[in-house]
Amino acid sequence: MPFCNVGKYRNDGKSNSINIFYTAYGSGPIKVLMIIGLAGTHDSWNPQIEGLINDENGIQVCAFDNRGMGRSSIPKNKAEYTTRVMANDALSVMDHLGWKKAHVFGHSMGGMIACKLAAISPDRILSLALLNVTGGGYECLPKIDRHTLSIALRFLRAKTPEQRADVDLDTHYTKEYLEEYVGHKTRRQVLYQEYVKGISATGMQSSYGFDGQINACWTHKVSKAELEAIRAQGFLISVIHGRHDVIAQISHAKRLAKKLYPFAKMIQLPGGHLVSHERTKEVNEALLDLIKASETKTSPSEWTNLSPESSGGWMSSSSRFDSETEISNPASNVGITEMLRLKLLYIIGLFMVASEYMKRVVRRLKPVRIGTALSQLTIGHIASQTKL
Repeated sequence: MPFCNVGKYRNDGKSNSINIFYTAYGSGPIKVLMIIGLAGTHDSWNPQIEGLINDENGIQVCAFDNRGMGRSSIPKNKAEYTTRVMANDALSVMDHLGWKKAHVFGHSMGGMIACKLAAISPDRILSLALLNVTGGGYECLPKIDRHTLSIALRFLRAKTPEQRADVDLDTHYTKEYLEEYVGHKTRRQVLYQEYVKGISATGMQSSYGFDGQINACWTHKVSKAELEAIRAQGFLISVIHGRHDVIAQISHAKRLAKKLYPFAKMIQLPGGHLVSHERTKEVNEALLDLIKASETKTSPSEWTNLSPESSGGWMSSSSRFDSETEISNPASNVGITEMLRLKLLYIIGLFMVASEYMKRVVRRLKPVRIGTALSQLTIGHIASQTKL
C-alpha cells in the first residue's frame, strides 16, 4: 500500500499515528522527492513529473500528500502542523522507500518544508529546488493592493466549487495567461472547468487541515544557524519564482536566495504563483539543469548567478532565465506620502480580511471546507507511473 506510517506516542502513552499517502513514478538511480504546497496534493506535480520521467533520465520521483490534505491523515490539533513536523514526515517517506539521499523540490508551503528538511537533515539532500517560496511568518502575507485584497475577500467567502475555482484562477495565474486562447476557448474557461471538476470529485479540504497548514506557514522560520547548516553541506540550490506571484512576494525569495549564496541560483520567470504550470517547459528545464549540475559535481561558483553580498547585485547577466539585475530599493522610488498611504492600505486590508474571517467563523454551523483545485490539475496520465 502506498502509505507511510509516521508512528508517534503522546505524553499519555497513546498512539498518535499519522499515515502519509505517496506515489512513486518511474525507476532509476536518481531519486527526486517532491513536496507540494498549501491545499495541494501529490498530483499537483504532474507537469513536472511528466517532464522528468523518461527512459533516458533514469529518475524516480516520489510525491506525497502532506498531512491535512488528500489521502493523508488529518490531525485535529493545529500544533501538529509545523514545517519541522512535516519535514520529518518527508524524511519518513524517504526512509520507507529506502532512499538515503534525494533531490528535494518544494512548492510554496512545500518549499518551506523542503528548506526545513534541508536544515535539519542536510546530509540527506542532493540538491534543493524552492519554487514560489517565502520565509514564512509575515512573509506569507501578500502585497496588499486592491487586486490582492479582492482575491483575499473572495477566497474567504468562497463556499462552492464554482466560487473557489473562480478565485483560485486569479490566485494561481497571471491575467495574460488566463486570457490566452486554446482553440476556441480561453485558458480561463478551460481551467475553470478543470478546477470545478477536480474540486467536486475530491471534495473539500477539511478545516482542520487548512487551519493546520496555515499554522505551519505562519510559524515557519529558518534560523541563521539552520541557513549555515544548509550552506555547510554544499549542495546546489535553485530558487524559482514567478515575477507576478500575488501570494508569495518575489522579494522574499530573492532575499532567501541571497542568504544561500554561493550555492543558490535565482530564476525569475514571467508567471504567477503556479509558475510550475504556467511556465512548465522552463521550470522543467531548470529542474533538470539542477539535477545534472548536482550529479556532475558542478562547483557553486559555476552554478550561481548571484553576486557577492558586498556588491549589492542579485543576478548576473549570463542567466538565460533572468532579465533583472538587482532589487530596487522601494524607499528610493516611493515618496514618504506614498509609503504612508501604502502602509495604511496594508493595515486596512489586514483588518478587512480578519473581520471577514471572524464573521465566517461565527456564522458557520459546519467548518467551511476548502477546495483542492491544485490536486486536479493533471495533464494526461503518467505511462511510467509505479504505485508502491
